[in-house]
Amino acid sequence: MANNDKALAVFENFEIRRHYDEKAEKWYFSVVDIIAALICKDYQTSRNYWKVLKNRLKSEGANETVTNCNQLKFTAEDGKQRATDVADVETIFRLIQSVPSPKAEPIKLWLAKVGYERLEETVNPEISINRARENYKAHGRSEKWIQQRMTGQETRNKLTDYWKSADIKGKDEFAALTDIIHREWSDLTVKQHKQLKGLKTQNLRDHMSEAELIFTALAELTTRNIAENKKAKGMKENKVAGKEGGKLAKRARQDYEKNTGQKVVTGNNFLPSKKKEFLK
Repeated sequence: MANNDKALAVFENFEIRRHYDEKAEKWYFSVVDIIAALICKDYQTSRNYWKVLKNRLKSEGANETVTNCNQLKFTAEDGKQRATDVADVETIFRLIQSVPSPKAEPIKLWLAKVGYERLEETVNPEISINRARENYKAHGRSEKWIQQRMTGQETRNKLTDYWKSADIKGKDEFAALTDIIHREWSDLTVKQHKQLKGLKTQNLRDHMSEAELIFTALAELTTRNIAENKKAKGMKENKVAGKEGGKLAKRARQDYEKNTGQKVVTGNNFLPSKKKEFLK
């Protein structure tokens, strides 16, 4: 199975890991995450429940498509990639029938909705943008913050588009360059910045302040302009551009902090006040 476009979707208080297979044109969902949402239990309990259920279904001669799930590596709470059983929407529907739960019908409706989001977005990308805006609004973000988040994402996309054309290959190289830029402007690696904010699997940029978003975007915009001006190719040359772009943004950050008396990088986040149970 092609390993593209992994993303989180949320059902009530449960984060459901999913993956869109471009070739098959369908979503695959983490079975354990779905089980957890159905029985409202933590990850370990849900994993054990799925293990017992899978064995029972096999002994009862259930359809093989229900029990012989594909596996994908998903990011766990500790940040490591772990093999996880996944199934498409149709198979998940069959599994739900075997789990007595008052959440069965609500989660079916939810799956029917989110399972087809990607197809809609492929035809009309504006749907994806509007959905993101509505999601941020639902989580209490201000219009000003949302606009900055969307602007920053556009800046980020232009930079990654340049990297793709400049012989930067694979997620590891993209991550390495991103970390260089981030470290230069903020004096923290991406991992350290997430730790400062108390984040685990969450997207760092979704928990940045308006100022953090602005300086991140400035560092990435400057990096792209430097790289384009120098026609940077490959990791070595783009590392240099990343360091220069990050340093320029750092100087701007230091001037801002000196004149406003406010720190740009903070431990503030948008996590709910009541701690949720995050699925591995």
